[in-house]
Order: sequence, then C-alpha cells, then structure tokens
Amino acid sequence: MKLSESFFYTLREDAKDEDSCSGNLLVRSGMIKKSSSGIYMMMPMGKRVLRKIEAIVREEMDASGAQELSMPALILEDIYVKSGRRDAFGANMFALKDRYNKAYVLGPTHEELFALAAGMKGRSYKDFPYNLYQIQTKYRDETRPRYGLIRTREFTMKDAYSFDTDLDGLHESYMKMFNAYCRIFDRLHLNYKIVKADTGAMGGLLSEEFQAICEIGEDIVVGCESCDFSSNMEISEVIDTSIESEEAFKELTLIETPNAKTIEEVAAFFDKAPTDFVKTLLYLVDGKEFVAFLLRGDRELNETKALKLLKANEMELASFTDVERITKAKVGFAGPIKLEGVKIIMDRQITKMKNFIVGANKSDYHYINANLHDFKADEIADIALVKEGDICPICQAKLTFTKGIEVGNTFKLGTKYADSLGLQYLDQDNKLKPVVMGSYGIGLERCMAAVVEQYHDDAGIIWPKEVAPFSVAIVVVAPKDEAQMQAAESLYQELKAKGIDVLLDDRKERPGVKFKDMELIGIPYRITVGRGISEGIVELNIRGIDEKQELATADAVNKLLSLISE
Repeated sequence: MKLSESFFYTLREDAKDEDSCSGNLLVRSGMIKKSSSGIYMMMPMGKRVLRKIEAIVREEMDASGAQELSMPALILEDIYVKSGRRDAFGANMFALKDRYNKAYVLGPTHEELFALAAGMKGRSYKDFPYNLYQIQTKYRDETRPRYGLIRTREFTMKDAYSFDTDLDGLHESYMKMFNAYCRIFDRLHLNYKIVKADTGAMGGLLSEEFQAICEIGEDIVVGCESCDFSSNMEISEVIDTSIESEEAFKELTLIETPNAKTIEEVAAFFDKAPTDFVKTLLYLVDGKEFVAFLLRGDRELNETKALKLLKANEMELASFTDVERITKAKVGFAGPIKLEGVKIIMDRQITKMKNFIVGANKSDYHYINANLHDFKADEIADIALVKEGDICPICQAKLTFTKGIEVGNTFKLGTKYADSLGLQYLDQDNKLKPVVMGSYGIGLERCMAAVVEQYHDDAGIIWPKEVAPFSVAIVVVAPKDEAQMQAAESLYQELKAKGIDVLLDDRKERPGVKFKDMELIGIPYRITVGRGISEGIVELNIRGIDEKQELATADAVNKLLSLISE
C-alpha cells in the first residue's frame, strides 16, 4: 500500500474520551473511531489487524475439524424465552419489534440458533460428533461501555458449538477446542491465564476463561504463589482457617451506639476489630424477594455465589426505604436477631464465631455477645468474596491477585439447551436422548485491544508481526529525490512479489512525522531510504528496539524475509 494514495491519518494528541491505553492508541493510530458510546468504526488500518486475528482464529478452528457457517443477528425473542435465557440477559439484550409487532432481539450469543440448526442433521447417534462455528457481530446493551474495544455494545465474536451424544464425547470435543484456543492465544503472543469461572447466563457444567493479563483488566484473576491454581474471583472458594472460639458464651446485651453505623464507626466505638462483627446486608433478589446475607465484618458478599445459591438472575442492595421498613430502624443498624419476613443466608465462617457484635434492628443500637443460638439462619454457605492473601484451596499457600481481560471462554453446556429446545437423538437402543453441547467464544476486538495493552511503549503500538497491519514500512526521506524513490519502489515491488505485507510511505511529509507515524501504528520493521542510497545503503529499524542497522540495498529483502520467518 502506498500512503500517498491511501486513506490514512494519525492523531498527535491523546483521545480525550478514551479511558484505556489500548483505546487511546488505537484511536490515535487511526485504526478505530468512536461513533457513539460503546460503538466503534473499524478503519482500514485497524481492519487489517482484525482480519489477521480472524485468520489465525479461522485457521485453528478449521484445523480442529470445526465447520464454519453464518447465523442471523436478528432473532425471534421467543427462542430465548423458550430456552429460559430472556430473563437472564434482561436489559443487556437489544430488543425491537417489526412492522407486525413481532418481538425480535439482536443476538448477544447464539446457542439457541445453533441448537435449532443441529436439529436439521438427522436424529441418529451415528450423526455425532460435530462442531459448528461462525465469526459474526454480536450486540449487548452494556450498562457502562468502557476501555475502548474491551467493553462495547457491538463486537465481533467467534462462537463455536460442539454436539455429542454423552459427557465423554463432550469432554473430547471440549479438549479439542481448549487446545485450539491455547494455540490461538499463543500465536497472538498474549500473556494469558486459564481460570475456572462462573457459567452465568450461559449455564451448564463448566466454564473456563482465557484471561489476558494486564492492569486495565476488569476481571480479578486469582492465583497462588506456590502452585498453578487459578480461578476467577467470582467463584473462588474462601477457605476458612480460623479456629473455633473456645470462650464461654456471654450474655446478649443491647448497647446504645449513637451515630455509629458503619463497621469502622462501630469498631471504633467498641474498640474492636472488624472480625468481631457480623454484618447484615439486605438485597432485593429478582425484583421480588428480600434476602439478608450475614458476613464477618471484614468480608464482602460475593454476589455471583449468592445468585447461584438462590438460582436467581439478578440482585441489588435494598433501598433505604425498604431497609428501614424491614428492620424498623435507620440504615446501618440491621441485624439477624428478631429479623422477620426475609430469608437469612449466613456465611460459613460465622459458624466458628462466638460473642460477636450485630446490629439490633433498632436505631442507634447494637447487640454485643451475639451467638448462633440467638437467631436462625435459613441456609449456611460460602458466600464471601475471596481476598488477596487468603488460603489456596489446593496447597494452602497464599492467594495472589492479578487483573485480566477475558478474551476467550469455553463452556461444557451439557443438555441445558437440548432439554429446553427439544434437541434429541436416537441411541443404539432406539431411545430418544438429549444431545450434549459445548460452547466456545473468542472476542476478536478484545484480542486486538489486549495485544495493544501488552505491547506498547511511549511512542505507540508494538504489534507482534503475526497481527501487524503491515510487516514492513518503507519510508522515503525525500520523495522528490528520484534515486530514493526508485530504490524505494524497487524494494516495495520486490517485497510484494515475495508475499510480504509492505507499506510505502511516499507522502510529502517531514521525515520526523513519518517516523513517528510508523512507530505509532506499530509496524515491526522499517526500512528508511535516504541519502545513503547514493552508496547503495538503507537503514533497518526493528520496532521496540532502540538501534539502527545499515544494510546494502541488495541485502535488504533477504534480511527482512529472514526476520519475518523467524
């Protein structure tokens, strides 16, 4: 591509409305442009990168035996109602009606349609296994789009679905996809971790996430300082190492605590540590049921665990009005003793506590010396959010936290969608059984953003050569110099003939502007054609390495071919 004949631009200043390094650099390099909140145009230079990522994904999917197809983005809402996922997606799903008042949605993911498509291929056990995939635009009405391409409302996903007759077959299909994903992310040169995760709205038996490690990541990846344990924070078990108190039960006593509402304020009032408290959090679950969650004072509620325990879709903290109505006290004084009309779920750590402090359901009062025999919990479970420094469930060493961007996800769905959508096959005994499914997704723009987050410097992006928009940039210092232009054109044509993606910067710009642009857009190798051409010399720069190398013009092509093939 010759820049003098191309749609190409860069920005000198940082993008004002981008809150991530990758978003800022991709906008400044002219690869993407925001059209509205969470929605981006993919510009020509960015499209080249995305196509290369897509090619890697497609090659590995095809090599694994998966077959590509294409599904519609506009889908009847009833299909998601039938599978039970319409409520699970809720407001995150774009909904609309056609001229006949029929309800449609824009597909956030396509398990349902793939299950329906699978029903077209016979009904015999002999028809299995197989795997279908697509690379297609998805739509999700995110509450808070942010971080450039990392959380958007419209994005490209590779989603694949395996179909088997039993769990053993599912495992074999799952591992094919799992290994293909490892090869994909290795080829993208991503530093990533694989973690166990919550199945969420997808449902099923198992979910694993591929997390690209970076500071801007929205997810907390829980690891271990001694073993290879890794998990998403949402499902990490809290291992309780506390020892059950042997002190004698003391008398429950009501104490006035004026204006002491928070754990910190009450701790200061009693000169106690947060671990001596049990806090009561009131939530509204699925918009219809209030639930009280009891946690040790130094712990936070893990809402994902709570939702799974309750088999619910969503929850939110109860309003001040509802808290005061339920507890008959001001906010900040809720407690489990004589709390009526709500289900009480207690974290299991509390079972080892004695003589703790709780709210009294009376304004400006707390109980001291509360014990388990003073109230009744409806359920006891691990509902606490894991903390850095907690104990590893595998080796008992300390847990560590890192941040990650979820770039891929794999699910063992089991028969969830087959059961709800009637996807069955005839087994060897001529009996109908549900088909067993797996689901596998990769966010292509997220991969693009994650690469930029991991590979950049103060000058701009440093693309790995496998996904760079061009492998080589030839910069002509003085386009008016006939000798420079002839040499540059010759190199350009020779590299093109060798199948190399090459960009020729023949713009009538100052050399410094061209060099900065090539660094910003992250071209791996740059050949500078300048005054040295009179002696048959060009200059080689490798992006990210602060050194220059002089080459004979005649050797430049072979040198570049060697570097690119390494």
